[in-house]
Amino acid sequence: MRIGIYGGSFNPPHNMHLKMVRELLARKLVDKVIFVPTGNKYPKTNLVSGMDRIKMINLMIEGNPNLEVSDYELKESQVYTYKTLNYFKNCYSDSEIYFILGSDLLKDFKTWKNYEYILANFKILVTLRDTDKKEDLEKLELSKKENIIYTNIKLSNLSSTKIREKIVNKEMIFLKENLDSKVLSYIRKKHLYENS
Repeated sequence: MRIGIYGGSFNPPHNMHLKMVRELLARKLVDKVIFVPTGNKYPKTNLVSGMDRIKMINLMIEGNPNLEVSDYELKESQVYTYKTLNYFKNCYSDSEIYFILGSDLLKDFKTWKNYEYILANFKILVTLRDTDKKEDLEKLELSKKENIIYTNIKLSNLSSTKIREKIVNKEMIFLKENLDSKVLSYIRKKHLYENS
């Protein structure tokens, strides 16, 4: 089995996250995707609790048997990506572990802790941001380039930051178009992000 590990703050999770992982599954690049929200100590502004983000991801992926969420990084005091990937490699020793990465992050990948180890031991599935081109990314000086797989899945520039701004401004039409209805209901019920 090929398992995709999808890390991020998911603050909140939105339709572009879901669309992207469904596309990876539809193209048979992976057989299962595990969402791994970053821990509460992650240096992001307006980061709601890990439990709220887990709940929202679970609401968003409900009814998708090939999608799940892990609280691994929420339980660790200091987490680096290579440690997270090793954890899942140990959990699923008979499976191949793929790391799902946006092209915007690939450009800074050399600054990551033990990035060469990640490239040597795991496959990287790269999704392209609207503004990035595969030809430019292939010029990056990275080792083990054969383990980098460009998916040709294009992502819009929808971001959780933009979603939070729309929540503050109560722009419901935009929110209904870009958030799962159950996630939006949860956000409103818990009054999340209203004072961002």
